[in-house]
Amino acid sequence: MITPAFELTQDPDFLTIVIRVPYARPSEFDVFFEGEDFKFYAKPYFLRQLTLPGRIVEDGREKASYNTDEGTFTIRLPKEIPGQYFEGLDMLTSLLAPKKSRSAKPLVEEIAASAELSEEEEEEFDWEIEQTPYEDSSEGTPLLQHPYGFGNLRSGVFQRLQDELSDVIDVKDPDQTPAEERRRKRLAAEAAKFEPDHYLADFFEDEAIQHVLKYKPWWVDAHKKMTALQRECHQEHDTHTFVVFSEEEREQLRKFTNKSYLLDKRSRQHVYLGLIDILLAYCYEICVNEGDKNVESSWNIRKLSATLCWLESFTCIHDVLVCFGRRVLCYPLYRHFGLVTRALTDTVTILQLGKAAVLKCLLDIHKIFLESDPAYILNDLFITDYCIWIQKIKSKKLAALSESLQKTTLSKSHMGLELEELEAAAVLVQEEEKALKAAGTVSKQQLLSSESETSDSEESSSTSSSETEGSDSDEQESSTSEDGEINPFQGTLQEERTAPLIDCNGLRQGTNASALEVSDEKSKVSLQSPSLPGKLIEELEMQMHSAMRLSEQPEGLATAGCISQEQEENPTPKPDRFSEDTAGKGNFLEVSSKPNSLLFLCSTNEEED
Repeated sequence: MITPAFELTQDPDFLTIVIRVPYARPSEFDVFFEGEDFKFYAKPYFLRQLTLPGRIVEDGREKASYNTDEGTFTIRLPKEIPGQYFEGLDMLTSLLAPKKSRSAKPLVEEIAASAELSEEEEEEFDWEIEQTPYEDSSEGTPLLQHPYGFGNLRSGVFQRLQDELSDVIDVKDPDQTPAEERRRKRLAAEAAKFEPDHYLADFFEDEAIQHVLKYKPWWVDAHKKMTALQRECHQEHDTHTFVVFSEEEREQLRKFTNKSYLLDKRSRQHVYLGLIDILLAYCYEICVNEGDKNVESSWNIRKLSATLCWLESFTCIHDVLVCFGRRVLCYPLYRHFGLVTRALTDTVTILQLGKAAVLKCLLDIHKIFLESDPAYILNDLFITDYCIWIQKIKSKKLAALSESLQKTTLSKSHMGLELEELEAAAVLVQEEEKALKAAGTVSKQQLLSSESETSDSEESSSTSSSETEGSDSDEQESSTSEDGEINPFQGTLQEERTAPLIDCNGLRQGTNASALEVSDEKSKVSLQSPSLPGKLIEELEMQMHSAMRLSEQPEGLATAGCISQEQEENPTPKPDRFSEDTAGKGNFLEVSSKPNSLLFLCSTNEEED
């Protein structure tokens, strides 16, 4: 027989049961309901026992229908008490449990001494028991094993799974490690793992973190709807109506085996606090990945939950929050205190939505661990038991737990990692760097301003020099010859007209405007004219192509180095450089056709010497 998929809904007067039975014969089905019991049969589907949270009645208002397209039976059953609220209609595993096993009483009880068996009913005791040699406990495995898992009900599991141990939990040899030693080792490992540079980097450069903090998971909208409806009606409503289970989640609920847990007061406290720790880690994972699952999802959840990673047993809510905050700041990619407070807020919201919301989160964790090769062990130790147990607890317990969690305060000083001191020191360093940077900027601006002033002064000097050259040029243009022709040398060489001719034997006195240096070694003459502007020198060089000759001032020649227009039109034949005519009359300096090329002609007397 196949257990069919089903779901239950309600209104004030009716309970509606939708049963999915594809390929079944609608003409052959049986339905039985009475009080809190409901049974259904349609070959090959059989819903053997469905124990309802409230009583139903057969009064003629019941109705059943079959949808051939979807292959579903819809059965509407009237409530015995109209307006009664049936709690836990989404807890399918609990509804499928037999009625006699719904009690949490111990399955094994000690029978009173008065109920002794008679001697004839007493079985014969076998004295022949198997005997084994005595082994010293110090040489073998110690008999004492420290429990762990859901409600600390398991032990000896990791002795058989040593190969998987290192990939799942951080504590070594948990069966022989007491709870106090686990806690001490956990705190030491967290202190060694904490990296101030990583924390400060996420503290100052938190653009990506602020982005993920804006993500809103499904429970945020569900809580808003529930709060708005409660304000309008001024009464509490069923939180299950705001939580919707997928078909895959319903199928997983039907696969769970119903169990009863024998938990004392201390064990129940550990279970509730461990639930908070697991939900905090799950909320962090959903927030930073914005609801998407990846290969790191399983690692994030089990690493951030000390209940799963260190098999921790907490004693108060504050210890849970401090432990979770420390692990967030030590292990994952994003290590920001804002993510700790966000996970805390989300966990409170989930608990306020009731056990349906908690169960939906646990089913998601179960699926994540089931798809991760080493983490499936945590399903057997914790998550599967939590999924079954949460369906049987009262919603008032979760409401009280969420209220206590909401009142618990958590700050950075509680982390024990000197976060506030690190932040203050980092802020001071940052302010010093800004001050140094600002001072460097001011110095750079001053340097640029000084360079700009120097450049401006150079430009003004160059401008004044250009104006001086322009005025000299204007004076030169205004100078003309006696017959009205322009003389380019008149204005510039006005002071040099009385300059003597160059003599090879030495320089005569009176060369104030320019000096001619004669080098005996290289037989070259350099003309230095520091009083002439550079532009005029270039113009003089271009004019050197003209025929110009320096000699002893002949009679009738007014200026030296100036050639009149008549001489240019009627040039006289030049004597040979070493002709007899020129011998004894003086030394001549002729200008070559190349610019600035001067040639000294020595007298015959010097050649003879």
